[in-house]
Amino acid sequence: MRELEHGARLLVLPGATLDESDDADLARALIARDPQAPRALWRRFAPMVFRMLRRALGPGHEVEDLAQEVFLCVFEKVPTLREPKALKAFVISITVLTTRSELRRLWVRRWIRLSGKGDATSKAVVHLDTDAREALSRFYGVLDRVNAQDRTLFALRFMEGLGLLEVAAAAGMSLATTKRRLTRVWSKVRLLVERDPILSEYITNRDDNDEST
Repeated sequence: MRELEHGARLLVLPGATLDESDDADLARALIARDPQAPRALWRRFAPMVFRMLRRALGPGHEVEDLAQEVFLCVFEKVPTLREPKALKAFVISITVLTTRSELRRLWVRRWIRLSGKGDATSKAVVHLDTDAREALSRFYGVLDRVNAQDRTLFALRFMEGLGLLEVAAAAGMSLATTKRRLTRVWSKVRLLVERDPILSEYITNRDDNDEST
């Protein structure tokens, strides 16, 4: 047990570090402004944050600055976290908000034609073969036709693999609303994919939009 500022106490076993602590202790350390906490938070959650951003935004999109925004927001708002053990869900929710904001910004840029460089999804992904690269580009072109909120839900559920309860919590929606919106966006994406001569070859018969949590 060690004392932090404002009299807060953090349970850390002798010789242990925040990297070995659970989410609740890490959250308490962040709230208490422990100087080790930001680095521990980054090491624990940065891979997840980068993965979520890349999957939602697509190839060719630089996500480093957005990841920095996510963690700066976490540092600023973590004192409002009521349940320290919910730190991971808290980070996910902020990543979702950041993603949604970026998708809206990109949509506005395309709409008012501020950039003449084309869609970011048209950039090559050098480690993929030609067919896969074309399919990936077309798939993100499909996602570009989905509004920011639904696209974020789609990415969380079908690309990140979160359960329905986790998606609902991250999006700040009721479970019923989340299911309804996921059903809608899944149907729209599937219809657009089926109409694409290249993407249609990747369709399977599985129904990912089930009622499981």
